[in-house]
Amino acid sequence: MLKIKHRMEYIIETPRVGLRKFTLADTDFILRLLNSPGWLQFIGDRHVKTHQQAVRYLQQGPLQSYHQNGFGLCLVEKKDDKTPIGMCGLLKRNSLENPDIGFAFLEDFQGQGYAFEMASATLTYATNSLGISKIWAITLPNNLKSIRLLEKLGLYYLKTQWFADSKQELFIYSN
Repeated sequence: MLKIKHRMEYIIETPRVGLRKFTLADTDFILRLLNSPGWLQFIGDRHVKTHQQAVRYLQQGPLQSYHQNGFGLCLVEKKDDKTPIGMCGLLKRNSLENPDIGFAFLEDFQGQGYAFEMASATLTYATNSLGISKIWAITLPNNLKSIRLLEKLGLYYLKTQWFADSKQELFIYSN
């Protein structure tokens, strides 16, 4: 079921969704996702309110990560109509010992299995194609949807940690 594309648009393809690298053409979607109620509540305001700020977010975030790490957050889109519905991927943070999986989906596409489908495929890709065996995830203690998804993916609660750039404690999960 999981198909990994090497020379095509998708990095990862599942029956319903595909994962591709962000481009600067994705700024409208970035503005929509980063200012959605769920993002603001559980991830935080990244102060991306204009097209230029969205370009900077992409350049200094996902695009830079692709170059530095060979992976990063990518756009998740429905295969049938190419509708962008979320992001998923791996991050390498200086504050964590291991890469962590991240995901966020527009509210209209939550609760339909898309996040599980792509996050599961991303974990498989990380292990089988990138050779990364230990993956962490971070979430706010009150983000129950995220916690349920992490546990459904087979990750377990490892510890609580405070980060220097955050005023809140975060749960760390691990595979």
